[in-house]
Amino acid sequence: MERKNYIYFDIIMALFVAVLLISNIASTKIVELWKFTFDGGTLLFPLSYIFGDILTEVYGYKKSRKVIWTGFFCAFLMSATLMVVTALPAPSDWPYAEAFRNILGLTSRIVAASLIAYFAGEFSNSYVLAKMKIGTKGKYLWTRTISSTLVGEAIDTFLFISIAFAFTMSGSLLLAVMVSNYIFKCGVEIIFTPLTYKIVRVLKKRENEDYYDYETNFNPFALK
Repeated sequence: MERKNYIYFDIIMALFVAVLLISNIASTKIVELWKFTFDGGTLLFPLSYIFGDILTEVYGYKKSRKVIWTGFFCAFLMSATLMVVTALPAPSDWPYAEAFRNILGLTSRIVAASLIAYFAGEFSNSYVLAKMKIGTKGKYLWTRTISSTLVGEAIDTFLFISIAFAFTMSGSLLLAVMVSNYIFKCGVEIIFTPLTYKIVRVLKKRENEDYYDYETNFNPFALK
């Protein structure tokens, strides 16, 4: 089979990874906005699901799988680097060692929570969208983008908050953060649906691609 040379695939993958890494760092702070309480990464992280929807809708699950794994290894590399740098001793006259440790000194618990939640959530999102595209015969894009996000974000949010923050805050605050995260993330997806439609339409036309995963191996660990 002839390999297609896509114009925008690499750009979308780069943006996806950038959003993932930035949101992971921003997640170290809990913020309040209106009546919502959530980790700072929530402001940007929903975009990764929008990119995931676009990738699966246009290029298919197999291509999306490649992007998800790329993001996973980049997130792991960033987390491992920050943990090593934090553990290394700093000069006695450098005044920011404690601040660095408090903000960027990721614990193994946070790293595990982030990677597990990301892996489960992103693959669930891509799988649901790809299957629904076949079931709807490519119609009603909004049902696929929203439904897949509702599933993926639910898994991602529950796993991340539970693993990262359980027993570190009160049960009421933990629940508030979890619910606020979920509502905010899904709300962003719904609000951005018209823009998602436009981007998908432009990409399908310019890339000459509208992939259907009829014969796709949906195993996230598959190499082909």
